[in-house]
Amino acid sequence: MTPPPSSASGTKVRATLADATRHLQSISDTPRLDAELLMAHALGTTRDRLLLGRLDDPAPERFAALVARRLTHEPIAYITGTRAFWTIDLAVGPGVLIPRPDSETLIETALAWFGDRAPQRILDLGTGPGTLLLAALAEWPGAQGLGVDASEIALGYARHNAEALGMANRADFRRGDWTAGISGRFDLILANPPYIGSEEPLPPQVLDHEPPEALFAGRDGLDDYRRILPALPALLAPGGAAILEIGWTQSEAVSLLGQEQGLSPSVYKDMGGRPRVVRLT
Repeated sequence: MTPPPSSASGTKVRATLADATRHLQSISDTPRLDAELLMAHALGTTRDRLLLGRLDDPAPERFAALVARRLTHEPIAYITGTRAFWTIDLAVGPGVLIPRPDSETLIETALAWFGDRAPQRILDLGTGPGTLLLAALAEWPGAQGLGVDASEIALGYARHNAEALGMANRADFRRGDWTAGISGRFDLILANPPYIGSEEPLPPQVLDHEPPEALFAGRDGLDDYRRILPALPALLAPGGAAILEIGWTQSEAVSLLGQEQGLSPSVYKDMGGRPRVVRLT
């Protein structure tokens, strides 16, 4: 592996970023962006402020260690400890699935479904660091929500994020096994379950760092849908919707599983034009 760039005394941020970008090309599709995010973190500022006014500052010594971590394929979000999602920023770390931009399609779909209405009760199955639930609560200030996850590590991040966002009194988080033990009805049910087949290849930054239990769901990637969907009719309030993230090849299979439960499916595409969400009503 090529050694990371050094932050020699007096070296400017601008030159150090260029050097880091060259090193990161071997492991990242976005080497310049990675370098800028790491530099902003090292300087204790935002990327925008870095680019607008800090490029001629001396490069901080700690930057080289951050680049060295990235060169082992460690995700940027784990190194910086934060990830932006929708309109909120979330604390994340090892043991937690990192929020993806494609998952914002679930929030877009929910907004389109409710229109001028607002859900009052929201359920987020497999909440991770609170990603979907907290993004939804930010959209509907009058709503209350429940986030369920099997991981205590994830729930710890979720509770921290709810507190940091001022939503702790509106978001309850509970350890659980999908829908087991949940009662009542919800206007909006969100879920981003594991959907990767056990033999599907993944890039090292995902396979070697993110929790496998949040990624894999049997040989065809559908095991968790088979557990979640039978419970949805009893949990959905009248006029409500269950909105599930899917792998881009799974729209027909998940739609059929919903139809078997008497639900009506609709498929929505992500920013890349790939099927990403099944809405069930």
